[in-house]
Amino acid sequence: MIIRMPAATLARTVRSCPQSGFTLIEMMIAITIGLGILAGLVGVLSANSNNSRSNDRTSELMTNGRYALNSMKQELRQAGFKGYTWAEPTAITLSTLGTLSNECLESGASAGAFISNIRQGIWGANGSNPFSGSCIPSASFAAGNDVLVVRRVAAIPATSLTANTIYFQSSYAMGQIFRGTTAPVFDASQLPVASFAVQIYVYYISPFTVSSTEIPLVPALYRVSLQSDGSMSRELVASGIEHLNVQYGKLIPGLTPTTQFFNSLTGSSVTTAVTDWDSVNLVRIWLLARNETTEPGYVNNNVYVMGDSTYDYSAAPDGFRRQVFSTVVDLRN
Repeated sequence: MIIRMPAATLARTVRSCPQSGFTLIEMMIAITIGLGILAGLVGVLSANSNNSRSNDRTSELMTNGRYALNSMKQELRQAGFKGYTWAEPTAITLSTLGTLSNECLESGASAGAFISNIRQGIWGANGSNPFSGSCIPSASFAAGNDVLVVRRVAAIPATSLTANTIYFQSSYAMGQIFRGTTAPVFDASQLPVASFAVQIYVYYISPFTVSSTEIPLVPALYRVSLQSDGSMSRELVASGIEHLNVQYGKLIPGLTPTTQFFNSLTGSSVTTAVTDWDSVNLVRIWLLARNETTEPGYVNNNVYVMGDSTYDYSAAPDGFRRQVFSTVVDLRN
């Protein structure tokens, strides 16, 4: 059975029900509280984002700096290695090496004199570019940085010889550099004999990583490396490396022998006579790594001391984060 409520009664019931809702003031208060909470969340997210970018920049510095330093350490530990021999290399006629493209040569040096000077495991230039007329053009060199040369032979003898590759034929009593597939003939009494590929690296700082037109310019650690065809070409080691400083340690004889470090030593990169470079037993390296881009809100006005060089950013601060990496390498050969 359906009971119908009279219309008048229904109207009185509806009117008797209380009406509820937000007043304008209550709504404005709610909106204000909501906006405050939203602003707080935005602030937290912004802070987290800034911290994340700062951590990324720090990670970038650490990765580039450590990689560059470790790469140089690995080569330095093997500097001067000449296979089976400790003897002075046999002199050769430089013309027998043929054409050597882009060889690193100081002014006045003869072609082949740099690559053939395998006896000189370590050499360096202090704050200048001695190879501006050959393998490191002035535009590719960041002025004021050091240059480091590492010479050695491969750790493992070659199983076969390749045309145009520079080798060092080594026995216990002697050694001789040559090029190509025809190795020097040693006396049968000189066995064992093996040919090792010659490896030469020239480290320096470039003011840019890819091109001189890049924006911003990102400095980088480069090296000029001897290739299998007898040429020397540039290779990127690590981007974001702004400065390189090197010192060379020599054992000073006396009642208590001590090692003294020098910014440079006498003798050129093609000197075949005995020089102070033959007495180097330690190499100290400093690298200053820099971020690729500036960091908003960060001001770098620090002073970095690296050997005989000081890099002072207090007079002209910028927004790049930087970090110094350094090590001392004990030469084994």
